[in-house]
Amino acid sequence: MRNATLLKPRPLQRRSATVIKRWQQERQRWLGTLAPTSLFHPLFDHIPGVHFFAKNREGHLMFASEGLRQRYSIQDESDILGMTDFDLNPGTMAQAYVEDDGQLLQGKTQRIERVELWWDRQGMPDWFLVIKLPILDKTDQIQGVMGLLRRPDEAERRLPIFQTVAQAVEIIRRDYAKPLLVEDIAVSCGQSLRQLQRRFQASFGISPQEFLLKTRVLAAAQLLDTSALSVAEIARCCGFADQGAFTQHFRRRTGLTPTSYRQKKAPLEPINKL
Repeated sequence: MRNATLLKPRPLQRRSATVIKRWQQERQRWLGTLAPTSLFHPLFDHIPGVHFFAKNREGHLMFASEGLRQRYSIQDESDILGMTDFDLNPGTMAQAYVEDDGQLLQGKTQRIERVELWWDRQGMPDWFLVIKLPILDKTDQIQGVMGLLRRPDEAERRLPIFQTVAQAVEIIRRDYAKPLLVEDIAVSCGQSLRQLQRRFQASFGISPQEFLLKTRVLAAAQLLDTSALSVAEIARCCGFADQGAFTQHFRRRTGLTPTSYRQKKAPLEPINKL
């Protein structure tokens, strides 16, 4: 048996600015020959756990990967084409995404990165990393926004942004339907209530109380969309004290009463801009 030989990349010679510019021009010419619908975005349909989207300046979806469409129970790409965040999400959620896009479209930032909580395929809330970038035309003018959503790997989950509140979030993720008190969550995490509140605010811009309520609201939204349970039963299943409290919190965070939401059959989305 031959000894294994390590393969190394060939040493590269430094190319002149003229050569680099020529290839940049060749790339532009090549791109101009391609059909817009056969670019690279179909690759995202084959990358597990990664979701891609692209919107024009007016916020209409131009592309949405298969995984993203499945989150909205939409099979055919043509059915989501031209939709906006307000077509797909409750008003307060959609407004948060539009505000993100506005920062990019106005050139106030070149990149938006954040963490948000989405539902996984088992119907449980889980972390997702979100990145958005502007889309430029041939004259470097901003013509839209593109983005990726993906689940963080184990190494990323050990980063400070996760670790400062990870244990508390896991408790909420697991036990949101129970009569949880934020004070008890803080004790379980070995923190004071004030420490937990401060760390949530620093990491996500919201309090742990609001995080818990939004998690319950999204759980309720899922049941409204997928079950025949009554509003009172859903309130009880999702940890709300009674139907009145459920209706109040649901309307405050989605712009709709539970009954109106069910009638519109609104699809599910991330619970908040974290």
